[in-house]
Amino acid sequence: MDTTLAVQQHIQQTIRQDFTDTETILTVPPGQDEGVWKYEQLRQFCLELNGLAIKLQTECTPLTCSQMTATEQWIFLCAAHKTPQGCPAIDYTRHTLDGAACLLNSNKYFPSRVSIKDSSVAKLGSVCRRVYRIFSHAYYHHRHIFDESENETYLCRRFTTFVIRYNLMSRDNLIVPIMDDASNTSNNNSVDQFSIAKNPSESAPKMIACFQDLPEGVIPD
Repeated sequence: MDTTLAVQQHIQQTIRQDFTDTETILTVPPGQDEGVWKYEQLRQFCLELNGLAIKLQTECTPLTCSQMTATEQWIFLCAAHKTPQGCPAIDYTRHTLDGAACLLNSNKYFPSRVSIKDSSVAKLGSVCRRVYRIFSHAYYHHRHIFDESENETYLCRRFTTFVIRYNLMSRDNLIVPIMDDASNTSNNNSVDQFSIAKNPSESAPKMIACFQDLPEGVIPD
């Protein structure tokens, strides 16, 4: 697939044919560059996540969800501010999707959708960790919305399969028990490299900063 939109069109076509067939949707076509494949898959995930964000707006407000949380064990801080700070979950969701779009559309890091440098592909894991937190919040705090969306899209199941298959996220951070092999790890003590505070008490929340894109679309690794 050597045209600009060929990979995107292939992915979207397989989703339309059967959105529950995650294996077919995620299988790299013969001869396809894997870096481009991962990039286009992540673009598609972010596109579809906007649908979940719209559903969340019906009840996820600054009053009902004043922080971006996932159970009482995880609090995510937003760095779309001068210093990382608590941010209403719905604003955090918007900031995260905006930041992902900024990076994935960056001419500096992704000037071509036919060939992508390894150094740019390496940035995809950071995007995956951040957008996954939208699934986490929806699952633990808006379960009926999550279930409705998942029944219509299989999006979290597909995303979980994707990040495991391509080693884009640590299993320790996959806290939504959507699959048998993606076990619920909310009780473990691991945090990613963006932790800004950690209480040794297991009952204390883990606070993780979400670094939003810099003007050039950079997400710190």
